[in-house]
Amino acid sequence: INAEYMGRITGEKIFISCGEHDMSDNIIHIVLARLPDAPPGTRGISLFLVPKYIVNPDGSLDTSKKNCVCSSIEHKMGIKGACTSVMVFNESVGYLIGQPNKGLKHMFTFMNMARLGTAIQGIGTMELALQNAVPYARERMSMRALSGTKEPNKAGDRIIHHSDVRRMLLIQKAMAEGGRCLLYRVGQLADKFMVAHEKGDEKERNRYEDEMGLYTPILKGFLTELSQEAAYYGIQVYGGHGFIKEWGMEQIARDARISTLYEGTTGVQALDLLGRKLLTSKPPLRLLYGYTKEILGFCSANLTNPKLAPMVLKLTKLTLQWWALTLNILARASRDKEIVGAASVDYLFFSGYVTIAHQWAVMAAKAHEKLPKATSEDADFYKAKIQTAEFYYQYILNRTAFHSKALKAGSKIHQQIKEEWICRTE
Repeated sequence: INAEYMGRITGEKIFISCGEHDMSDNIIHIVLARLPDAPPGTRGISLFLVPKYIVNPDGSLDTSKKNCVCSSIEHKMGIKGACTSVMVFNESVGYLIGQPNKGLKHMFTFMNMARLGTAIQGIGTMELALQNAVPYARERMSMRALSGTKEPNKAGDRIIHHSDVRRMLLIQKAMAEGGRCLLYRVGQLADKFMVAHEKGDEKERNRYEDEMGLYTPILKGFLTELSQEAAYYGIQVYGGHGFIKEWGMEQIARDARISTLYEGTTGVQALDLLGRKLLTSKPPLRLLYGYTKEILGFCSANLTNPKLAPMVLKLTKLTLQWWALTLNILARASRDKEIVGAASVDYLFFSGYVTIAHQWAVMAAKAHEKLPKATSEDADFYKAKIQTAEFYYQYILNRTAFHSKALKAGSKIHQQIKEEWICRTE
């Protein structure tokens, strides 16, 4: 922060989470603004720190006047415990962060961390939906299991015996645990990034930052979309009770919805992955090359393991297909300018399912390794990991077939219809 460079900022910010509250003595806002002599466009945006109260030289706060004010609170679908504010700046004192006219670049440092935080919210939603759905499924009785009566002394069998209910619970479990594993991987990269930064090793620091950059849109875009599905299944398990506020399941769904919008919608994350991180990187596809090389190395090392062979064969095929699909889009992009936009979300989903498949294969390999010498309690944990991995591979991973076909369709089918034919509004 360049405390010597102060600017007077005038303007408005919307959708500011917790922009006004009384939980701390002061609130710090990060604001993008344009200097008077700034060049046009995004090249002329700078980043400023704007406090609610000005800090005096002795460290005390000047609370006689607010440096910026909250003009209103948004009325939202969910996350109603957090005040989403409209902030007004009127000749507000701001301190320059970083270099002038480099604000957008600096802002991405904050934004990427926020995107990872939003991914954590998505995983939390999946886990919350699962932890609330399982107890209900263990208690609620309805009908008899199709394979035969499970609890003859009761009026019906508990719904957790029904395959459809187990399908929903296992989707929640597989997504939550697979997503958490990927998040831990990125957390390790973040630790390595910080070590390299402290050592002044710019080459290693850039390497780890690039790797995190590849995973960030998958974590943020893909996992938050899956959290919507997990919340939906939580309501489905409860049936009509899931629609009633007293059970809390509808709140999970409402609160989860914002995670696909925070820090860029799913479409923005998809464009970031396919466009910025892969197709336009220098050289193109270098990040994908590094990661797919790692996956194929894992597959090659475990191909002769009979317990893992079915998984690694499928993972190998999908990893090679991931490459082929990417090269196909790259080749077509010169002729079809809209193909990146048309294919990006399906590409994000395909990439996400393959990436989580890799995490589950790694977890299954470790579980098989630890199982023979595990205690009884630990053995149950490892068996659950193996069986959830099998469910992911045999059931969920089949979704890649749809996304691979959809992203090959091209942009003509999206663009050929006239705008007014989409929906007549007059």
